[in-house]
Amino acid sequence: MSGPPVRQPRRRLALSVLIAAGVLAVAAFPFRATWWGGWILAIAEAGVIGGLADWFAVTAIFRRPLGLPIPHTALIPANWELLAARVGTMVGDRVLTKSYVTSELARVDVGALLARAAERVSREDLEAFTTRIARWIADEIPPRAGSGVLARFRALLRSYAVAPLVADLVRLARQHGWDARAIGGLARIAAQALEVPSTRKVATELIDALLDRYREGSRGYPRLLLGFAFGLVDRDRVVDAIARGLADIADHPDHPVRRRLIDALAELPKRLERDPELAGRVEAVKLELIESTLVARLLDDALAELGRVVQVDLATPRPDLSVWIADRLERVRQALLTDADLRREIDRLVKTQVATVLDRHHAGLAGFIENGVRALGPEGAVNLIEDHAGDDLQYIRVNGTVVGGLAGGALYGVHLLIKLFWPEA
Repeated sequence: MSGPPVRQPRRRLALSVLIAAGVLAVAAFPFRATWWGGWILAIAEAGVIGGLADWFAVTAIFRRPLGLPIPHTALIPANWELLAARVGTMVGDRVLTKSYVTSELARVDVGALLARAAERVSREDLEAFTTRIARWIADEIPPRAGSGVLARFRALLRSYAVAPLVADLVRLARQHGWDARAIGGLARIAAQALEVPSTRKVATELIDALLDRYREGSRGYPRLLLGFAFGLVDRDRVVDAIARGLADIADHPDHPVRRRLIDALAELPKRLERDPELAGRVEAVKLELIESTLVARLLDDALAELGRVVQVDLATPRPDLSVWIADRLERVRQALLTDADLRREIDRLVKTQVATVLDRHHAGLAGFIENGVRALGPEGAVNLIEDHAGDDLQYIRVNGTVVGGLAGGALYGVHLLIKLFWPEA
């Protein structure tokens, strides 16, 4: 099997040196009776032997020399599965160890890296980049792709502990005053969403489901009265009242509900870290939301409506979505440049999450690398090693021919000296 073109010049060089040694041996043979002819013949013959020996050794690593079934040849194809296992073990357990990765990560200041990156961009760059990305995504992603993304996201969340992440995010938000703005923004978004007919319909269905669950929990005469009372409830008026309440929370920073939510958020990180029962309830809520068909329908409808609105907006010369995102990114950029505490907190948060992921998945790193090498197959393993070490291996053949010739010449020189000083020997 011939190698890729990049290795051919080196193979031709090794072969040329070997042929040159053979030609030299043939040319010197008629003069072998003279001291100089014998010396040249010895050098050439030893070079041929050394070159052939190293050709056999180099070839035997990758394939059978001349196709002959000689034992202990074609070493890589015969042992490629063992090679894959040993490479995986070496890299996973001895090179990329937990201590090494952790120490290397500790030397990186993630916050400073982000700040240096933020210095190189401007507000205009952010808007232009956001517009290009948004239009590309809108062109490439099918209209109903959101359902598939949500399904994958739900599958990922099932096995991920969200309580520690929620605690870190809430603590970071409070340090920079994002919690109050987030509560107001979410209240406004929810109020506006309830004005959309499809979302309003889902909200009324949710109210019906809650009322039915409450009624089913009752027995006998109270259940009959509750069923009659719930039948008189105007679901649309309830939704209108909820929408007005959410709008009031969004418009008034000192709204009592808004203040209570902010105070509750202030205590939430400590409670999540110290109260296993609360952390368990957070995980239970996560699972309930993931499995809820009503929530899935609500998210699907919301994504479909959002996609329609975004498509219309992106068709304009300067999309509002890009301007809105660029404004937020500019605030983040300015915060990264001016707020050292924020940079330190981002650095700590990133390293904590990376360490968590590393601790969880390091045991499978060796197997991952082994499977990657195993996927190459015997021919792929041979080609990979030849691509990276083929030149050096061909120079081994050249060196074998040269060193063999020098050794043969040295030995013949010793022979000539012995004959010179001890002719009778």
